[in-house]
Amino acid sequence: MDISSIDGSNITESEMGMYVDRSYEKLKNGKYIVKVSGETYSCPFCPQKKKPNYRYMDLVQHASAVANSSSARRTPIVKANHLALSKYLEKDLAPLVSSFSLKPAAQEDPLSGCDHDEKIVWPWTGIVVNIPTRKSEDGRTVGESGSKLRDELIRRGFNPIRVRPLWNNCDHSGIAVVEFRKDWSGLHNALSFENAYEADHRGKKDWGSNNDVKYGLYAWIARADDHKSSSIIGEHLRKTSDIKTISKLMEEEARKQDRLVSYLTNILETKNKHLKEMEAMCSVTSESLKVLMEEKDNLLQAYNKEINKTQQSARLHYQKVFSDHEKVKSQLESHRKDLELREVELEKREALIERERKKLAEELEEVPCFILHLHFCVFTR
Repeated sequence: MDISSIDGSNITESEMGMYVDRSYEKLKNGKYIVKVSGETYSCPFCPQKKKPNYRYMDLVQHASAVANSSSARRTPIVKANHLALSKYLEKDLAPLVSSFSLKPAAQEDPLSGCDHDEKIVWPWTGIVVNIPTRKSEDGRTVGESGSKLRDELIRRGFNPIRVRPLWNNCDHSGIAVVEFRKDWSGLHNALSFENAYEADHRGKKDWGSNNDVKYGLYAWIARADDHKSSSIIGEHLRKTSDIKTISKLMEEEARKQDRLVSYLTNILETKNKHLKEMEAMCSVTSESLKVLMEEKDNLLQAYNKEINKTQQSARLHYQKVFSDHEKVKSQLESHRKDLELREVELEKREALIERERKKLAEELEEVPCFILHLHFCVFTR
């Protein structure tokens, strides 16, 4: 159904929300044809004579770009219709879209069919043109950020490192360069990126085929003619990249591999030499350690033997001291008892002597009386 048959062509900005809902309901009810064939989609809100075929992700980009455009020729009804289309694609068609539609069209190895002598910009760089732009309030031309396009390309499996929009003074040129990894996987992704757009008839030849108004993104890999061009693309590429052939890169890679193998071989030989030296040193050290361990064991045995001998000698000495102590103690005890007996005898002798002394004293007292008596007897005669 063409846009001319839609009601409400004179809606204002304030009525857009209600009109988006009306258009969205018509899309859900099948009044507008979006899916043309298995992997081909079209925009029902673009004029019939300019209506191209899209892949699913490209139609999502187209709907979002028109809905968010600030261009004066994008009327409120056009933006409302495309906003409804964007909502319908993301909410209703996304679960039904096959995973093939979200991946690169060419799944075979792109390196197998490419010309190895063709000059290609290196590091591998893609070019994207026809990026939707709009006028900002200050009159500058602006467009979507590079990170948004990078995320979309990552979802499609191309794995770019970054996307750089090209600016002409302060205006977005509608062109961006896509940077890929510098290795062979980066080239594989770059060629897959180019093949996918060529399969959708959005490659470099399609971009330059005629002067008709084109919708959606066109993309290819930067080559020698892009690098030498006087356009903003050539200026950027000459500042950031070089031109090489795959064959030359393979030769350089082979030389690098040979140098790396030689370097690693030398390192391996040096390591093996050091390893043998270490093994010899370990062997000598092991023998020395074995001798030291034997000496240690012998010293330990001698030490233990000497300790046992010392402990036994000390034990015998202590036993002898104890025995002598007991003997002396016994002798002292016997001597003490002898002394006590002698003390008792002395005390008895002292008592006897004291009695004898008293008796003698008594006898001495009686001697004078006896002498007087004797004298008396003599004189009386």
